[in-house]
Amino acid sequence: MRLTRQTNYAIRILMYCAANEGRLSRVPDIAQAYSLSDLFLFKILQPLVEAGFVQTVRGRNGGVKLAKPAEDITLFDVVRVTEENFAMAECFENDGTDCPLIEGCGLNEALRRALGAFFEVLASYSIQDLVDARPNMRDLLGLETGEAPAAATA
Repeated sequence: MRLTRQTNYAIRILMYCAANEGRLSRVPDIAQAYSLSDLFLFKILQPLVEAGFVQTVRGRNGGVKLAKPAEDITLFDVVRVTEENFAMAECFENDGTDCPLIEGCGLNEALRRALGAFFEVLASYSIQDLVDARPNMRDLLGLETGEAPAAATA
C-alpha cells in the first residue's frame, strides 16, 4: 500500500507541532521546513482541523497547534482521515461484485488480513513516538534558532 503525499505531510505537520509543543507553529515556518507551498499546507491542514488533531489561531500572531496530546494521535488516526481509499485490489471496490470468485477467493481474504495488520501497526505508533525517536528533531526543523532549514525529512 502506498500512502498519498497528503498523508505523508499531514504526519509531518503533526510532528512539527508536537516538536514545537507549547507554542504556535506558523504556517510559513512549517511550509519552509518541508519545502511546501503555504497553499498545499493549508489544504493538508483542513482534514486535520476537522478531525480535531489541530487547532488554528487566527490573526497576525496566529498559527496552528495540536488540539490534543501528540501521544493520543496515532498514525492510523491520521491515515484514516487523509486517505480516501484503502482498496488494495479491484475486488475490494464495489464489494467485489464484478468478480465471480468473490465467495471463495483466497486472495481477497489474504489482502484483508494484510490491510488489517498494516492498520494494527499504524495504530501502535503515536505522533509523539515519532518525535521521541529523533531527539534532535527541533534542530532538524529549525525550531531552536527560530529559522527553518531549506528542507527537513521525517
